[in-house]
Amino acid sequence: MVRRATVCNGHAELCNRSFGNVTFVGAHDSYAIGVNSNLAANQDQSITQQLNDGIRMLQMQAHNEKNVIKLCHTSCALYDGGTLKDYLTTVKQWLDSNPNEVLSLLIVNIDNLPASSYDAVFKSVGLDSVSYAPPSSPIPASGWPTLGNLIDTGKRLLPFLDNGADLTSVPYLLDEFTNIWETEFNVIDPAFDCNVNRTKGDPTTQMFLINHFLDKLVFGQPVPFIEQLNVTNGPSGPGSLGAHVDTCIGDHGRPPNFLLVDFYEYGAGSVFQVAADINGVPYNPATPVAAPLSSSTSTAGSVKVTSTSLSSGTVTFNVNHLHAIVFSVASVIMGMLLVS
Repeated sequence: MVRRATVCNGHAELCNRSFGNVTFVGAHDSYAIGVNSNLAANQDQSITQQLNDGIRMLQMQAHNEKNVIKLCHTSCALYDGGTLKDYLTTVKQWLDSNPNEVLSLLIVNIDNLPASSYDAVFKSVGLDSVSYAPPSSPIPASGWPTLGNLIDTGKRLLPFLDNGADLTSVPYLLDEFTNIWETEFNVIDPAFDCNVNRTKGDPTTQMFLINHFLDKLVFGQPVPFIEQLNVTNGPSGPGSLGAHVDTCIGDHGRPPNFLLVDFYEYGAGSVFQVAADINGVPYNPATPVAAPLSSSTSTAGSVKVTSTSLSSGTVTFNVNHLHAIVFSVASVIMGMLLVS
């Protein structure tokens, strides 16, 4: 194989580094896009903007909605983020335009669909041909190909399923928990720990992912703690991403491979600075990351809600706040239905 890649994920220094020895920033619920007044949202930038800014793991929650795989938040009735096919079409277009980038997908297969269902969608947009299929699995963190090798072979996409992977029938849809362990999620304590929360393998040899997004409770349901985002996404200090990484290094002797965050652009690129520091490369983007969007307008799937005040006597309601309350109440009802 002739070596082609001289710059990998923005840095020549990373070309000879194993995929399992690089740290990547991930977007939690990457498809759940809306401004911070929308409690169903975890990001407020488009998928293309997320990727342009430096996100290199896209996490999503997939639902079977009338035999179509859609990306929804808890329920498609609460937040409908569109079809997986449309989403993956955007990913394919970005990969085609950025040939020296390695990208991961993390699909929460909440309805336990077979791998063949995802395979059909990947093939329909041409992503199967650029996805890495390992010769065996699981793979220890030290056993993954280098970024340069992934780029040179054209297998630059690594899709993980949290359940339902079947390497015999679909070898490129990788099983998450035999290859990656995770920390706790839906954390409401800013003192993030680095304990092993979910795994099906040996945490001492696996790659690992930290869920670094702080929630608060609204009507008993965890929602992003927007007011703390600049701290949560920060490079240092109590409750910061940098501090969480330091905890992991202290506990496990190595940094996380994936840093999963909400509203990544809060902190003006600080999440990418943390990753760059871990990787031993400079963080010097050609353009600044996107700025957080105004909370005057929110988007939930295809439904747009514009901030408007409704006055009745001495009580004033903001439509965005009303939308948030409705979402929270609906979440509680859905939770009760799922339990019953």
